[in-house]
Amino acid sequence: MLKYTIRRLLYGLLVLLGVVTLVFFLFNILPGDPARMMLGQRADAESIEIINRDLGRDKPVGTQYLNYLNDLLPISLHNNADPDNFFYLNPDKYAPFTTLLKIGKTSVVLKAPYLRRSYQSQRKVSDIIATAFPQTALLAVVALTFALVLGILLGVLSAIYKDSWVDRLTLVLSTLGMSLPSFFAAILIAWFFAYVLADWTHLNMFGNLYTVDDYGTGEYLDLKNLILPALTLGIRPLATLTQLTKNSMLEALSQDYIRTARAKGIPERRVIFHHALRNALNPVVTSASGWLAGLLAGAVFVEYVFDWKGMGIVIVDGLDKYDFPVVMGAILFICVLLIVINILTDILYGLLDPRVRIN
Repeated sequence: MLKYTIRRLLYGLLVLLGVVTLVFFLFNILPGDPARMMLGQRADAESIEIINRDLGRDKPVGTQYLNYLNDLLPISLHNNADPDNFFYLNPDKYAPFTTLLKIGKTSVVLKAPYLRRSYQSQRKVSDIIATAFPQTALLAVVALTFALVLGILLGVLSAIYKDSWVDRLTLVLSTLGMSLPSFFAAILIAWFFAYVLADWTHLNMFGNLYTVDDYGTGEYLDLKNLILPALTLGIRPLATLTQLTKNSMLEALSQDYIRTARAKGIPERRVIFHHALRNALNPVVTSASGWLAGLLAGAVFVEYVFDWKGMGIVIVDGLDKYDFPVVMGAILFICVLLIVINILTDILYGLLDPRVRIN
């Protein structure tokens, strides 16, 4: 098991290195000059050159890449004396840090990964992510909870009433949910529930978790703004989990122990929920854990349509303003989450099924 875990960790690190490399070079060959965006109409050649030098964009791309890796690594090399050296130890950037080893002018330091600062606001990218990610996490968890509860219920009903109108209707809705693009579903749901049915639902077409009150005295928690984006984000996992629950239930209901339970006269409700459903939930729960990672990464369009102040808004605004450190940091943060969740899932599979470790 130890060798299997080490292999998965090494694989995850290689994937992360590939993502970091791809993201860095992609955003360094895109058209657009951040310095010109920051200066606006005041831009002149000398000012642009000064800002690019301050941002480190005046150096060769290879040097910038090494510098970026050095910023991201928790254990990194730094120069103590030469401010012009691209490994210069800047306390304002890397604090807090711990010096592990000194070799001449070079130090090996332990620090948190440094995602740099926003070109526009000069805030640390890590602070921006720390503000936005809880909103995305809350949205993803609520959406997955909605999809899991309703998906299991519909899947059980479809299995019990197989080939009936209930089963056919569930199949149609599931197919529609899996094929409907997120951005179109978001616009459609916002229009229908917050505009057409606004007098009955009293829901807002746009809104965040916190809303400024009408008197300007502060913010208050407005949970109703969570309903429509969570509903929209949960449609695709709902469709998948419904069909997965149905198939698992049908397989469980065909097993010998179910026939034995029925032959003993056990009530049908107990047979379904105590015996069949308990054994059918394993693949459903496994799929739900994978969907959580997908929802964390895939909420961009939904958040943008509903103006939900999460990672999606951060990424879209960063792209709109050529704020590359923010976009790069947000993408890398989401990729790390996906990699960690996948590694933990693989390790859990290995613990539960030794055949996975062998393969």
